[in-house]
Amino acid sequence: MRSIFLCGAFASALIIAALMQTGVWQSHSFIVGVAHPLLGVDHILVMSAIGVWAARLGGRAVWVLPTTFLTTMLAGFAAASLGLSIPLVEPAISSSLLALGVLVALAVKAPVWLGALITAMCAFSHGHAHATEAAAVSLASYALGFILSTATFHAIGIGLGIFAAGSIRQLALRALGGLTALIGIALMVI
Repeated sequence: MRSIFLCGAFASALIIAALMQTGVWQSHSFIVGVAHPLLGVDHILVMSAIGVWAARLGGRAVWVLPTTFLTTMLAGFAAASLGLSIPLVEPAISSSLLALGVLVALAVKAPVWLGALITAMCAFSHGHAHATEAAAVSLASYALGFILSTATFHAIGIGLGIFAAGSIRQLALRALGGLTALIGIALMVI
């Protein structure tokens, strides 16, 4: 499993480097949208944490939390695209890392509605940041690209959550949650 992840990460890095050298990076909105979440540790950790937490909650949460994240992220993206300025977006993103990291680290069980509410609060600022950082020609294809990347990392997180059925694996997931929370704190301080 680890070797598959490492090979995928290495291949992604090579593809991104190649696209940056050829100029395709700047001219193809979909590709930029797919790559944008992959270039920030905050995005990767939050997207994966949503999937892990959803898998740990189980039942309907497995599809409700990721769907809530995607739709609320699109709402944040649309708000920023329409010129709505939201204060403190970056601190909200750092806070989402901290909150989701703690939820995963402590294996917090919550009702699906509360999980969806927390997820939505985290997702809006991420979507807003995607739009304000977009230099894409076509915002629609850019949004489709980052939705695809986000959904993929949700699925990876869900897979990790389901795969980690044993006690040592559960401990590893909790440690990952703790690391996510610490990175959130570090981003607040930096």
